[in-house]
Amino acid sequence: MPNPKVEAYLDQGCGRCEYFQTPKCKVHLWTEELMALREIALMSGLDEEIKWGVPCYTFEGNNVMLIGAFKGYCAMSFLKGVLLKDPHNILQKPGENSRVGRVAKFENLKAIQSSRQSLLELINDAIEVEKRGEKVVLDNSLEEIPEELQEKLEQDPFLKEAFDSLTPGRKRSFYIHISGAKQAATRRSRAEKCVPKILAGKGFNEY
Repeated sequence: MPNPKVEAYLDQGCGRCEYFQTPKCKVHLWTEELMALREIALMSGLDEEIKWGVPCYTFEGNNVMLIGAFKGYCAMSFLKGVLLKDPHNILQKPGENSRVGRVAKFENLKAIQSSRQSLLELINDAIEVEKRGEKVVLDNSLEEIPEELQEKLEQDPFLKEAFDSLTPGRKRSFYIHISGAKQAATRRSRAEKCVPKILAGKGFNEY
């Protein structure tokens, strides 16, 4: 069923930056395209919610995909995209180091309409992944990035794009801050509190 919170998102924006409720919000650059992606998403029967400030589609409480707006495109993002069959090769990594999530990027309404059937097939495949209870097992032994931060980035491609745009020094400031906590719960809390600065393009020590 359509969620009124998504109607508010399309009308007002995502609220993740200072352009909320203004014409400069990225959502308003792609309203027609986002409505088309939403229509396709709702055809799947998934539950429609708002998470991380964007429309999120879930199956039995599990996050399956998101739709949202970036500066140069809009996208349908699959949180376990690496597990999906993609015979039409429309999925891409959201960032160079992404290991789990995959996105289908669109720059106009015509491209979405021509990919409609391919997107429906991807959504159905993603639902089957959840029904089978498939998990993505990551090897973090060689990763510098804290697992708790990596998890947040994999869950939120919009945050991932913002993080990938940071300078190496700014990225490292978050690594040091989050990794400095001994308890996993504290590291998760620190990762969550870092989100606003990442979205603002700042390092941990910047104000």
